[in-house]
Amino acid sequence: MSFLPPVRELIERLVAQMRPRLAPKTLLVGIHTGGVWVAEALHAALGLETPLATLDVSFHRDDHRLGNGLKAGGRITQLPDVEGAHLVLVDDVLHTGRTVRAAMNELFDYGRPARVELAVLVDRGGRELPIAADYCALSLALPASQSLELARESDGSLSFSLREK
Repeated sequence: MSFLPPVRELIERLVAQMRPRLAPKTLLVGIHTGGVWVAEALHAALGLETPLATLDVSFHRDDHRLGNGLKAGGRITQLPDVEGAHLVLVDDVLHTGRTVRAAMNELFDYGRPARVELAVLVDRGGRELPIAADYCALSLALPASQSLELARESDGSLSFSLREK
């Protein structure tokens, strides 16, 4: 999309923001699905010692009954011990804040981290909950009628598309 920088550039921006504040033992936790793709790229670029962790927040969403919740699709939460850990939740797009709230609920089912931060490629505004990203590559305003979706191409590259709801 012409109004957005390439995803690889957005990832480079996040790496530059995160590198000075992370320790080798920091745990990146990608939120399925787009957040996992972003977390994979960040994990490789940052050279963290910890394994990449993933969260499927489908069953912690509060909007299933509205048809807005994420769909469970055989994804699995994979987390090492989070007790006392420094975690960075990673997602592709921050919008209402409901996915992040669901991710925190899921995380705390596994223990009590010392610190939880949030990294996103794009903050598109429209918050319904008081949630803000610690690391954000791009902020922009989109009308509620549009959604910004990250896709993984067959060659592994990532790209955004803008869709009308």
